[in-house]
Amino acid sequence: QVQLVESGGGLMQAGGSLRLSCAASGRTFNSYVMGWFRQSPGKEREFVAAVSRSGVSTYYADSVKGRFTISRDNAKNTVYLQMNSLKPEDTAVYYCNTATFRGTTWSPEYDYWGQGTQVTVSS
Repeated sequence: QVQLVESGGGLMQAGGSLRLSCAASGRTFNSYVMGWFRQSPGKEREFVAAVSRSGVSTYYADSVKGRFTISRDNAKNTVYLQMNSLKPEDTAVYYCNTATFRGTTWSPEYDYWGQGTQVTVSS
């Protein structure tokens, strides 16, 4: 069983910043590559960013490169997403999950999801 609790979302004007947090349960948090995904109304969930087990390597969707930064603190079982230069297109519910690279993109490794945190960016 996996428990994931996202927080930090909210309403922000375009160009602003938000920092999302994801608290994960379990004693083997550092065994997993972690990622952020997001879903907008009427669209499928999409990959945003991923971070390696050690936190050294990071990976980003083209749409957020240069604006978002993913990081993790294994001692706290927490993964973060720093979002800068926010755009209205970033509006979505953001979820964290274990992540794995399959073929051409990143996907969740397991189908366990938290409640997500809403990010709304106004113009």
